[in-house]
Amino acid sequence: MITAFRDAWIVTQNANRDVIKGDVVVDGERIVSVGPTYNGTADREIDCAGDVIIPGLINTHTHIAMTVMKGVVDDLLFPDFLDKTFKIDSDRTDADLALGTKIGCMDMALSGTTTFGDFYYSEEVIAKATQEAGLRGVCCWCCLDEDKTTQKGNPVQNCKNFYQQFKNERKIVPGVSLQGVYCCNEETCVEANAFSEEVNCPITMHLSETRGEVNAHKQQYGKRPAEWLSDIGVLSSRMITAHSAWLTMREIKLLGEAGMSISSCPASNMKLATGGVAPVPEFNKYGVNVSLGTDGSTTNNTLDMIAEMRLLGLLQKSSRWDPTVTPAQELLDIVTINGAKAIGMQDQLGSIEPGKYADLVVLNGKDPNLRPLLPQNIIANLAYSMESHNVKTVMCQGDIVVENRNILTLDRDEILAQSEDAWKALCLR
Repeated sequence: MITAFRDAWIVTQNANRDVIKGDVVVDGERIVSVGPTYNGTADREIDCAGDVIIPGLINTHTHIAMTVMKGVVDDLLFPDFLDKTFKIDSDRTDADLALGTKIGCMDMALSGTTTFGDFYYSEEVIAKATQEAGLRGVCCWCCLDEDKTTQKGNPVQNCKNFYQQFKNERKIVPGVSLQGVYCCNEETCVEANAFSEEVNCPITMHLSETRGEVNAHKQQYGKRPAEWLSDIGVLSSRMITAHSAWLTMREIKLLGEAGMSISSCPASNMKLATGGVAPVPEFNKYGVNVSLGTDGSTTNNTLDMIAEMRLLGLLQKSSRWDPTVTPAQELLDIVTINGAKAIGMQDQLGSIEPGKYADLVVLNGKDPNLRPLLPQNIIANLAYSMESHNVKTVMCQGDIVVENRNILTLDRDEILAQSEDAWKALCLR
């Protein structure tokens, strides 16, 4: 099927960062034409006059199934937050995991996200629900030491089994996640990384999220977490570390030398008051690829990447006393092409170019918060003025998931009607 998006402002995010007026044409799953008026015939015509088309946003760190846990662990000290969260996590069922995933997918789709990196156990349930929703999930099975998990069996073997089950599934990228150095010993880290290297899949982990995590690890091993991971050979270009706010310059250089990516999660870190601000300018200086994540709905409460992008920019400027850091174009890069690079899909996603997957978000250019709208201010408007309600239509790999703010892939009312009972069953204990 050929779909033509007509007469839009197209923010291509190509190598030249071209912003052009014209049409985007999709044949099946992929973009075939970007530019002036398309004179061919199309099976489906979408009028985008006055609207803006951007690449689908990429959320590189979340725990999507936790959307049914909103509001139960708010306003707690970090140790108390972890304790209560882990207790709820241990009692979850496939039904509420699937429900949480579908609610999260709707939240993301309606705020312009087409691809997300997930970090949890029972990823087979999450992957199937994601397929129903029509988004792309980079589903990374959580690995940790066997004596520290509630999973049945060995977590790394569970991850391997999951990978084999989903490695050829459409719009699902199975991967590996390590909970963190505080519950992953050297054997677990090395084995999980070796599997990631063997099958060439993404691997992600929480790293240096809190000062306490860093200090405890240094006391036990005599090294800071990133130094230790480097010494045991786990850092690589396949790895995305989440949070990564408590790092020294030496550690940043080690990440850069390994060709790694980080996923900054500013809202989560601020809400949990874990302190520290991800050193984005230094990451850029030493070659660390910066991407962005919302984290889960217990630490952020929303999966809105548009809001997260703006928050990242403002936090970096404020904490540095420097309004020139993370300029508008860099912020847009972080949530598109940088995100694609982090998950190893830079040749397929992140920009609007012929040959890439058709992950497209149409923004309502008639909304007041985006006006005035000119080539000279479009990028600034996207970084600092855009809001989730501007999202009008969303396509993921050629499938229209949202049309005129209506979810097409899921029964929105039926799913949301189950959410309160699921919350009560999990959280009222």
